[in-house]
Amino acid sequence: MKTLVLIIVLVVLVVAGAVWWSRASKQRKQRALADARADAQRWYERLGGQVMNLVANDDAAVKQALVDAGERYNAAGSQLDQATSTKQFELAGHTALEGLYYVRAARTAMDLDPGPELPPMPGQRTAGALTAEREVTLEGKEYRAGPQASSDTPYYYPGGMVRGRPVPAGWYSEPWWKTALVAGAAGVGTMLLFDAFFSPGMGMGGFDGGYDNGFADGFAQGQDGGDGGGGDGGGDGGGMFDGGFDFGDFGDFGGSD
Repeated sequence: MKTLVLIIVLVVLVVAGAVWWSRASKQRKQRALADARADAQRWYERLGGQVMNLVANDDAAVKQALVDAGERYNAAGSQLDQATSTKQFELAGHTALEGLYYVRAARTAMDLDPGPELPPMPGQRTAGALTAEREVTLEGKEYRAGPQASSDTPYYYPGGMVRGRPVPAGWYSEPWWKTALVAGAAGVGTMLLFDAFFSPGMGMGGFDGGYDNGFADGFAQGQDGGDGGGGDGGGDGGGMFDGGFDFGDFGDFGGSD
């Protein structure tokens, strides 16, 4: 009889413990979801304030950076509306944060205070930042890059990994990384641009060969843990939007852009 009572007590304790653990786990998930939603909303609202209040001048690079910031604001809003998981809210937050990098780049190009530092995006520290101007020619076409905005380099990239390769933060003559991020669209030309711009000792015919000190220093800075800064480029969050950051598998938003 005592044995039966003991077994019953143990069963009750096990069941009660399982119920408690299930409820506690559910509460933890709910808190994590609420925290992720609040964090994403915070970055989204901050980006919205910047996009609405910052007026572009006549500089093409500034206009382009603010256009990119606006695109990220719209994309983040769409992702927030559809998010149902912690990872999806995190992706929306990353999209809004990326938009703030665009704003920061625009403010810097306008000689305004760029504002408070932003958290680093994935891949930025590894990629580093450009510290000198660079020019390469591929198939008769000239491509430029440098640490400062100019009429020749109106497209900002915040630094990150594109197709597994580090692309430093800086201003570029064309947003060629967007093609590299489209599935199946990274052709030979794009891969050769990677090599011409960023690979040590690259000197194939048709290129302005080499890997100058500015790029080498920027890449070394990234390897040492330096922050790539910056704000264009876009995030590659499961194909949700064009750009250059790999956020991994944050879930399916049903094709939102």
